[in-house]
Amino acid sequence: MLAALVVILGLALLAGWLTLCLRQVFLAERVRFLPRWVWAVVCLISIPFGGILYLLIGQVWTPRHDPRT
Repeated sequence: MLAALVVILGLALLAGWLTLCLRQVFLAERVRFLPRWVWAVVCLISIPFGGILYLLIGQVWTPRHDPRT
């Protein structure tokens, strides 16, 4: 019973991680070094390292506009 719960939790975490990474890839205004579709394939093929790689070097970090200023 415990092993099944651990497997389900692990699969849920992987699905959440993939959702986060793919959402970041497709909603980004710009990406670096590779085309957007290649980053999506990298994220899908090499879980979780593809997503970590994208978030570290592929994503263009832009400062957000603060509406309070």
